[in-house]
Amino acid sequence: MENDDYINVTIELDDMDITSAETKITYDEIKKYVAENNAGMKVSNLYISQVKRKCGIEVGKNYNLPKNEDSRQPQCPEDKESAIVEALKHFKMNS
Repeated sequence: MENDDYINVTIELDDMDITSAETKITYDEIKKYVAENNAGMKVSNLYISQVKRKCGIEVGKNYNLPKNEDSRQPQCPEDKESAIVEALKHFKMNS
């Protein structure tokens, strides 16, 4: 049985949502954007993950768990949180 029928399909990608690959911005890229746009401000991976969680963005598993349950984690200051949120918007990870 021979199949000589073909279907040509055109898909317009302009109307599609961004793919998961497009949302894979690294923490280093976020740090660089924050520093370049906020007078050299430095942000930690901890602060970035805290802000991502707060914005409902999935983050990977934390393997650097505290050794005892009483230890406290520093919380991201408001100025750094604003800078990180702006970076996430720039990279289209947050609206």
